[in-house]
Amino acid sequence: MELVIASSSIADAGIGCWDLQSGAEQLRYKSCASPSHGLACVGDRFLASSQLREPSSSSGSVLYWSWSKPQVEVKSFPAEHIKPIAANSEGTYIVGGGQSGDIYLWEVMSGRLLKKWHAHYRAVTCLVFSEDESLLISGSEDGCVRVWSLLMIFDDYESQQATHLYLHSFTEHTLRVTDVVTGCGGCNAIIVSASEDRTCKVWSLSTGRLLRSIVFPSVIDAVVLDPAEHVFYAGSRDGNIYVAALNAESSSSSSYGMHIISSLSHRRAVTCLAYSTEGDLLLSGSEDGMVRVWDPKTHNIVRMFKHAKGPVNNILVVRRPHYLSLGTFSNSNASSRRHGFLLPPPLDKYVNLTDEGLNNKTVIRLPTARNIPQDALYCSSRIIDEHIEDFQRQGSSAAAEMEVERLKHECGRSMQIVQQWKKMYDNLHEFCINELLDGDQVGCTK
Repeated sequence: MELVIASSSIADAGIGCWDLQSGAEQLRYKSCASPSHGLACVGDRFLASSQLREPSSSSGSVLYWSWSKPQVEVKSFPAEHIKPIAANSEGTYIVGGGQSGDIYLWEVMSGRLLKKWHAHYRAVTCLVFSEDESLLISGSEDGCVRVWSLLMIFDDYESQQATHLYLHSFTEHTLRVTDVVTGCGGCNAIIVSASEDRTCKVWSLSTGRLLRSIVFPSVIDAVVLDPAEHVFYAGSRDGNIYVAALNAESSSSSSYGMHIISSLSHRRAVTCLAYSTEGDLLLSGSEDGMVRVWDPKTHNIVRMFKHAKGPVNNILVVRRPHYLSLGTFSNSNASSRRHGFLLPPPLDKYVNLTDEGLNNKTVIRLPTARNIPQDALYCSSRIIDEHIEDFQRQGSSAAAEMEVERLKHECGRSMQIVQQWKKMYDNLHEFCINELLDGDQVGCTK
């Protein structure tokens, strides 16, 4: 069972939530004016959105909504205006892209700002995690797409020794990057980037090479990959969704252009796209305030959701949390409380550089040899200890035991993430060795 979540840049429109299968509206979240790429579902627990800056405001804001209430429950005020945000699938981290070109990485449970680094010369426009969540890809107003290894970001020694933090820096776009998507395969995946220069470019993460550049009739603001990765869909300002081939060639005499197979027609500019892998459906948002659900095989519209008078600028397709009722969210408040899903504290504005703050940081320890057991540690021990003490002070041993078990479960899930990172690191190390050996063989041949 999947939910469709859409937001708008107009505060009165807020965030709409619908059941994808039945089309029934579930909730309308109020007072949200999100920028493009400024909406994220954090784990399956709550929604987070950055906000368009008000003229009188000197800093940005990030808001949290639970599934149970239409009102904002947690407000954060980062050091600067945050545009795009993203969260890993487990809801462990939230990353945000700043107007200055800086990227911020927060730990969700504590709200601590763990890392901040200067990523681009101009504002960050989009952020996305790779499938295995070991890499972070960012796009910017400077036309650059950069790939960041979270292993390096968290490794202070490696970060200090490296000449730059990014794995790849793709600079072939000449104007602002509008969207970036990544395929399957972790560090061996492809990524597709869109830009105001009217091109979409396909890149290889393993080699850092440009695989294909496609010119479109109009500016592309949104892209999404077909799950089989045969084609990708590109939402255009001319009101069309173009279908572009990733591998097959198209005739140069095509009315759309090289590599563009066909198109789906919108009435107004297409602002955002999403894909439902369960239902094999394409979803699009538009300046006309509508969310359209397409059958990508027949190009027919299956369903439409009316969001607001203003433009729809973000669409998410998420699995319905198991603890929510199947009809509406009317009982979700009590259900959420039974499952202990209390919203985390606000996000910190600055990195805490005191000794105490350093001790509280999330610690990631990676095995240094292959014979070490596969139980790499992920811990935020001070945070977990504080939670346990709080529950024990409440005087309910049963409640304390239940919450301790939940925290252990969350810690175990986080350990799985670290295992994914380690696997990526081993694959990358093996790839680099092979590249060096291949280079030596070529040199010997010459």
